[in-house]
Amino acid sequence: MSIRPVLSTTHAQETMEGAGVRLHRAFGFHDPKMCDPFLLFDDFRGDRPDDYIRGFPWHPHRGIETITYVLNGTVEHGDSLGNHGSLGAGDIQWMTAGSGIMHQEMPKGNERGQMHGFQLWANLPASMKMTAPRYQDVEAKEIPQVIDDDGTSVKIVVGEFWGKKGPVDGIAADPLYLDIFVPAGVRKRFKIDTYRNAFAYVFEGAGKFDNSSKPRGILLEKEVLGEEVNIRDMSGNRTLINFGTGDEVEVIAGPKGVRFLLVSGAPLQEPVAWHGPIVMNTKEEIHQAIRELRNGTFIKPAH
Repeated sequence: MSIRPVLSTTHAQETMEGAGVRLHRAFGFHDPKMCDPFLLFDDFRGDRPDDYIRGFPWHPHRGIETITYVLNGTVEHGDSLGNHGSLGAGDIQWMTAGSGIMHQEMPKGNERGQMHGFQLWANLPASMKMTAPRYQDVEAKEIPQVIDDDGTSVKIVVGEFWGKKGPVDGIAADPLYLDIFVPAGVRKRFKIDTYRNAFAYVFEGAGKFDNSSKPRGILLEKEVLGEEVNIRDMSGNRTLINFGTGDEVEVIAGPKGVRFLLVSGAPLQEPVAWHGPIVMNTKEEIHQAIRELRNGTFIKPAH
């Protein structure tokens, strides 16, 4: 077994999207090789309705899949094909945009004004860029959760892990998408296919993901962690960790535990041409999509 080294640790950057939604972007519109097959990851956790209530009005998607995971609040969605619904706390939506869809997402906070969640974009291979759009809406109660003897809990959104299989299937990137909590002081390893790219995103507490030796500094109490760990090595809220190659990811949880998403997928290794929410393989395909948006032929008839 080999533990994946940490290639980079970065903090999500505040940005504005949609009709005026304040969110934090962990990555996006970057070198697509970095997280291939994943293109963008947004953290849209907000506690002030003014920061999110204007939402994401009608906009196009083509050539990608979007994965929305709601923690608190609700997201009402609709599209040009007549689909509509609402995602509540703990719910997942996996949308395959495929050949093209016009889509809107309008967030609403809970009784405390909280609207918390994440959206991940996954690329589609060239052979599936123009596939028919489809949705997979999954309620929180359908997502399996495994709790280990040490208190570690894992919600399996997509993929197979610890003998359980997530409810979303038929995804081109064949991803693993886990919501993990590790209690204070616990050292834990999570197996990942060696040939997949992988990242973690911390959103509660803090943890140390790099197992390489570091100079000693201010130390956490041994009674809490069971070993000496430099506080400065801890990755906290809104931190993205990109991993190198290996077949396991290791984390040591901080004094309040750590909760993070662990995501991996098989890289496509294909050229990427990008125009906002339209992602194809060539510039000509992008130009074609724009022409179709202008002349009203972007949405393809169902076969």
